[in-house]
Amino acid sequence: MSDTLASYHESGFAGLLGPGRSPAVLAIDLAMAYLDDSSPLRAPVDDAVAASAALVGAARAAGIPVIFTRVSYQRGGIDGGLFVRKIPALRVFEEGSPLAEFVPNPHPEPGETVITKQYASAFFGTTLAATLTAVGIDTLYICGLSTSGCIRASATDALQHGFRPLVVSDACGDREQSLHEANLLDLQAKYADVLTLDEAVAQLTP
Repeated sequence: MSDTLASYHESGFAGLLGPGRSPAVLAIDLAMAYLDDSSPLRAPVDDAVAASAALVGAARAAGIPVIFTRVSYQRGGIDGGLFVRKIPALRVFEEGSPLAEFVPNPHPEPGETVITKQYASAFFGTTLAATLTAVGIDTLYICGLSTSGCIRASATDALQHGFRPLVVSDACGDREQSLHEANLLDLQAKYADVLTLDEAVAQLTP
């Protein structure tokens, strides 16, 4: 535990939620926009994508549901509202853009749920909470992109909707390592459990 996190813990933060009885993996926005060198959203997240693939593979092998999210906007980005105005680079996710496509691995298999969103949180304006509740899922192992944006927003909203957010640290990535680390620390302190890929896989493996 870092000195900062230890200080939080002493002040009554950073409690542990632990996994519940019925988990799923939530793979957030694993899109070519973050891997293609022509994209304004290109980031050093190749290792995080590979770790996400390992997490998804472990879940599938254990028969645990995997839910993917994707960002998609109408041409012109009108359904992105102020978010697209704030971050014009998000227009790479307009319908028909190859940068909006899933990475080769991991990507959804037939029958797996795909949630389409327009904003940072996987819960905002989507059916995700209803879908999870309907099938009795209470725990989300969260991976994907990016740590300071959609991972953070989705983990926070998961907690607020009554789901246990377990953020897999090395299966998330960001544009800057310092942002990645700071957001993981704050998530651990306030909104989620943060664990390694090895820890997550051990929990998912029967």
